[in-house]
Amino acid sequence: MKRLALAAALAFASACAHAAIVEKAIEYTHGSKVMKGYVAYDDAKSGPRAGVLVVQEWWGVNDYIKQRTRQMAEMGYVAFAPDLYGDGKVTSDPKVASAWSGDTRKDYADWVGRAKAGLEILKRQPGVDANRIGAMGFCFGGSTVLALAYSGEPLKGAVTFHGGLFAPSEQQRAAIRTPIVILHGEKDTFVKPETITQMKEALDAARVDWFMVTYANAVHTFSNPDADSYKIPGVAYNEKAAVRSWDEMKRFFEVQLK
Repeated sequence: MKRLALAAALAFASACAHAAIVEKAIEYTHGSKVMKGYVAYDDAKSGPRAGVLVVQEWWGVNDYIKQRTRQMAEMGYVAFAPDLYGDGKVTSDPKVASAWSGDTRKDYADWVGRAKAGLEILKRQPGVDANRIGAMGFCFGGSTVLALAYSGEPLKGAVTFHGGLFAPSEQQRAAIRTPIVILHGEKDTFVKPETITQMKEALDAARVDWFMVTYANAVHTFSNPDADSYKIPGVAYNEKAAVRSWDEMKRFFEVQLK
């Protein structure tokens, strides 16, 4: 009996030793651009599993987004952070980030195309169930996730954290097939109240499956612990909103991607 118990303990220890979150860079192309994304998954998992696209803030695929991608992998998903700028460009300069994100959004079709290119890379990852795909994004990434949903991409769910919100056009409304969750700071001055109203009315008119959670006293970028270091007016970390919004996302994906 003791030998059996010891053997079981050693087998368990061996399994734990080999189980780990695998993280690696992935190069792919979109048009003439070389994109450098980042994937994470738990190598102890076997069989088909859901995939989640984790879309960057306007800084690029930096350490914060990699951390969020890893967290999703720890929850059992294959998580992929697509590169929306090309060449893996990352900055901590708000002026540069604003220019990069602004240039990306100028060509709406190409912006959505970059997100879709990342989505295809996620679907091709070993072990991913292409029928169970979700997307989440932060700030600029939240806007990107909305654009992806508005394009008619049949995701199981899309979550935007303090994203740059915008209402879908009449044509886009008819295309939406993705349930949408909006996690928003009540004091976010980057999004006008009338924009929120327009968005709600448009989503309701299209009979989209959506809901919005607003966090009191939270401003833009409330989920990022590094937000205060950016020294940008209207941008700050809010621990309560960060924890509560993350839990909201987890519950949503547990249902949508089960």
